Amino acid sequence: MAETIIIRVQSPDGVKRITATKRETVATFLKKVAKEFGFRNNGFSVYTNRNRTGEITASQNKSLSLLKIKHGDMLFLYPLSPAGSSSETMDTSVSQNLRPVGAPQVVEDEIDQYLIKQDGKIYRNRDQQLCHHSPLGKCVHCVPLEPFDEDYLNHLEPPVKHMSFHAYIRKLTGGADKGKFVALENISCKIKSGCEGHPPWPEGICTKCQPSAITLNRQKYRHVDNIMFENHTIADRFLDFWRKTGNQHLGYLYGRYTEHKDIPLGIRAEVAAIYEPPQIGTQNSLEILDDPKAEVVDEIAAKLGLRKVGWIFTDLVSEDTRKGTVRYSRNKDTYYLSAEECITAGYFQNQQPNICRLSPDGHFGSKFVTVVATGISLPGGPDNQVHFEGYQVSNQCMALVRDECLLPCRDAPELGYAKESSSEQYVPDVFYKDIDKFGNEITQLARPLPVEYLIIDITTTFPKDPVYTFSISQNPFPIENRDVLGETQDFHSLATYLSQNTSSIFLDIISDFHLLLFLVTNEVMPLRDSISLLLEAVRTKNEELAQTWKKSEQWATIEQLCSTVGVQISGLQDYGAMGGSTHAASAAMWACQHCTYMNQPGTDHCEMCSLPRT
Repeated sequence: MAETIIIRVQSPDGVKRITATKRETVATFLKKVAKEFGFRNNGFSVYTNRNRTGEITASQNKSLSLLKIKHGDMLFLYPLSPAGSSSETMDTSVSQNLRPVGAPQVVEDEIDQYLIKQDGKIYRNRDQQLCHHSPLGKCVHCVPLEPFDEDYLNHLEPPVKHMSFHAYIRKLTGGADKGKFVALENISCKIKSGCEGHPPWPEGICTKCQPSAITLNRQKYRHVDNIMFENHTIADRFLDFWRKTGNQHLGYLYGRYTEHKDIPLGIRAEVAAIYEPPQIGTQNSLEILDDPKAEVVDEIAAKLGLRKVGWIFTDLVSEDTRKGTVRYSRNKDTYYLSAEECITAGYFQNQQPNICRLSPDGHFGSKFVTVVATGISLPGGPDNQVHFEGYQVSNQCMALVRDECLLPCRDAPELGYAKESSSEQYVPDVFYKDIDKFGNEITQLARPLPVEYLIIDITTTFPKDPVYTFSISQNPFPIENRDVLGETQDFHSLATYLSQNTSSIFLDIISDFHLLLFLVTNEVMPLRDSISLLLEAVRTKNEELAQTWKKSEQWATIEQLCSTVGVQISGLQDYGAMGGSTHAASAAMWACQHCTYMNQPGTDHCEMCSLPRT
């Protein structure tokens, strides 16, 4: 019987083991390779060397032993590139070089694809005093700097403590090997599965399956470098809930990622709207409830060209109601984010991973941001005013939260606590470095853990020239889930909104994020399947598309429902579908105030419940 051998074949999608025999022909072996990797035809080549030399061609006359292929040898498979221009072939090779072997094919965010193509270098003008060369020459005083140059970042105003994520990638891929062996590994705090040399935990563990200990370091890069609200109205409407109730509040930020030009290869999270999920808020606590509409909100936002980019919550306590000041409680002497808030931020960031081509898992870190509305004391400025602070938690914190290794401390919000191993869960040791009273660097066990090791701060700004993805009205449509304020989303509030906004441009009236969500999620007449044209009109700011949708039967029905709630909607006469006015629709049918049945015109009693018209 022929001796069985196992040959490893490495491809861009990973390594697979092929069982064969020494006397097996090369053609038979290549058929096994094609079947194992899912190739229907000869759309690949196999080489004995990584640099694509020593190609193995299909042959019925040659055996594996003749080619000196032995048990345990590694072969290298490369898919054949489709026919195309030389530039296309070059782009493909570059992308393969920047993607580690075994990493899956992923489609990164548009902003990432854009920044990959940018030069990123920091160009400097010629120094009149230090540069003594010709205008076309370069020296150490004027040669372009790399985007990760720490000295340049530290001398910016204000100094930048964290380089951008794409600058960090350039640093990793900037060596002689051009990042050929770079792989951004996600930290795992769990025991590796499949180890058969011993009983499972807690009866046994070995160095092969045991996760490594973690030493917390301050992350040198950040995935988002700036958070910008498009205008003050977005933040003011969110703060209105606290102003009216004194209770803390929470919302999800919807917007887009764009280039942040103040930092080399930087990314900015632009906030266009805030969605407020169901929640229970008090003066010192927040509880997020299950949201049955979460999936629909994400779907509508995507059709509007937006995505969930972060979350925001308030931590405000009024200090002087006459001056409008708030208490300044988050500072270097207390904390900037509590351990519980860090864990919540880590949970959200794990739900929104950052797609990355350099990670074997296809994702690394997150662009999801955290914004806190709290009091601040600015040097040279007004004290105790409401201010917005932006943060992210580090990738190490994300791993600790994902694998349930981090807990908050009950009496010290600025401290976290690394769990201890139990019979149900093995937890690796977590350390952090500190300076003792003698000035020596020491390693401490993270029980407890100062959470500043987990936090990355992000500047939060408002533009000098406001931007408006959605129109702004003096009488805006109510925000969702504010029933505690008496602000409800129903057809009465819709009719009131339409009666108070009599603009001749229909797109200005309908371009309200909360109004669009109501049209899709209301229980009387949800428009989830018929609102795509209107969302496209709002996204592209196309009045003609909005006019086309307004002539649909769906909008005519919405008008008719609004006309039954007892609000005089004079403005709707200009928006009536099929040229009809709302007054005509109101005269045609009326809704019973008792059973809501739609009755024919000219009747004084309800046809369903026989009660008189009121």
